[in-house]
Amino acid sequence: MTLPRVLRTERLVLRATEAEDWRRAVEIQSDWNVTRNLRMAAFPPDAEETRAWFASHAEEWRNGTAYRFAIVFDGRPIGVTDIDGIGAGEGSLGYWLEEPAWGKGYASEAARGLVAFAFTQVGLTALRSGHVVDNEASGRVLTRLGFVSLGEGTTWSRSRRSEIRHRRYRLER
Repeated sequence: MTLPRVLRTERLVLRATEAEDWRRAVEIQSDWNVTRNLRMAAFPPDAEETRAWFASHAEEWRNGTAYRFAIVFDGRPIGVTDIDGIGAGEGSLGYWLEEPAWGKGYASEAARGLVAFAFTQVGLTALRSGHVVDNEASGRVLTRLGFVSLGEGTTWSRSRRSEIRHRRYRLER
């Protein structure tokens, strides 16, 4: 089955990431307010590591282990949304946006598009997600999409260089 590499929502284009998107990602993740909410991202961002990560996306797509999309508004990438950690019919939903795009409903819109892609195109039966507990806006995105809270735990945050409280969620197809 060939999966669509471009998804359209009401205001956004979600397109499969390209190797050259790494530059824009470094720009966005150079904002501490963005990266502090990303559990696995380095701060400040490491350009070579980010470049290598984006270069690996095409192989992940071919292997069916992750599907990563640039969130594009008005012709300009403003973030990334993805499904990764795919196995046994499940995957993990993630998303991040540049700070000027916050509070405009773009995260919900992009995530809704990716949830539909995961369930109808990829055929997943469940999605996991989560957020740092002090990022309540991300929790609102997930609950609006129907994700159910599984409670809190602790996990390592690379950006904060410490253990953080992390709220986990699940959504069944």
